[in-house]
Amino acid sequence: MIKYRPGLLSRLFAAIVLGVVIGLVSPDWTIRALNCFRDLFGQFIRFFVPFIIIGLVTPAIADTGKSAGRMLLLTMGIAYASTLLAGAFAYGVSCGVFPAILSSGAFGEAVKSKVFPAFFQLQIPPVMAVTTALVAAFMMGLGVIAVRAEILMRAFAELRNVVMATIAKAFVPFLPFYILTVMADLTASGKLAAVGGGCLKIMLLALATTSSVLVAQYLVAGMIARRNPFTALWTMLPAYLTGWGCCSSAATIPYTLRQTKLNGVSDETADLVIPLCSNVHLSGSMANMVVYAAGIMVLAGEPLAPGAFVQYILMISVIAVASPGVPGGVVLASASVAETALGFSPERYAIMIALYMALDGMGTAVNLTGDGAIALIVDRFRGKGARP
Repeated sequence: MIKYRPGLLSRLFAAIVLGVVIGLVSPDWTIRALNCFRDLFGQFIRFFVPFIIIGLVTPAIADTGKSAGRMLLLTMGIAYASTLLAGAFAYGVSCGVFPAILSSGAFGEAVKSKVFPAFFQLQIPPVMAVTTALVAAFMMGLGVIAVRAEILMRAFAELRNVVMATIAKAFVPFLPFYILTVMADLTASGKLAAVGGGCLKIMLLALATTSSVLVAQYLVAGMIARRNPFTALWTMLPAYLTGWGCCSSAATIPYTLRQTKLNGVSDETADLVIPLCSNVHLSGSMANMVVYAAGIMVLAGEPLAPGAFVQYILMISVIAVASPGVPGGVVLASASVAETALGFSPERYAIMIALYMALDGMGTAVNLTGDGAIALIVDRFRGKGARP
């Protein structure tokens, strides 16, 4: 007999529905008991984030440095610029649209409703702050390159494997239950009724924003590479749809490579740019994270301060590098960033996780399809651009 095992997205939707039902019919003590797990899992996320940063960013920097070259540096520069510009664009769109379509302060008013404190709380403080972990990752990654520390390089590579295994085996399996506990608390306290419609609007704006980012990338690439941008984008459609389905840039590399070469990009360029950009080009994920964060802040009645979002975007662009190829890797790794830069509470970040995971494939699809645009630009600069 064939056994059916539901995917993560199916389990998340089931957890959301079940959480709402539990919140509507369960007594107070049930919600308080569920909040014990919610608080503990939230503490675990914040505790583990520094290990994610050091375990993923450090070997990513070291691996990149070992093969440094003109084309590689050009690719990385374009990828980071694209990611940062996507974040800035998403912030601008959020500032212009959200105040007009969201009820400012709806979440803040709902917070004043009934509260279900957990029966107990266990504090698990992180071993270091997020900024400390970032500085340490850069220092050790560059240091490994400078002194050619092969033993340390292997150690960090093994740490990366441990971090990825922890996310895949400890975080992802418990994520649906974590979302269930959050939805149960939101429903029982009346907060979900206040912000539910707003969350749908946030997701729709995220879809529109990421689509605009992708079109802009191909318009720029088309001008530089002297190609029809819409024809090039249409050629990448199979890779885009594959990204929606599997939610992993790494898993879609073969499809992205094939479609990029069909766009006329040389084998030498595509074979370098596509695998590299699968780790460092995250424009879709960045746009999603900014839109979700901004929308939740507007619902909470808080201003979208430019300084706070500059810090948020810069930190996300570094932390997201070499994010594990599992669904939700970026949003899990960025938990403490939202807390540090934007003042998010665990409850708000849990809502953000639910929003992000519901459309996780969208960010991945934009990331990898945008890789094809970068390949067109790099190939043109190499002097071997595709023929019109």
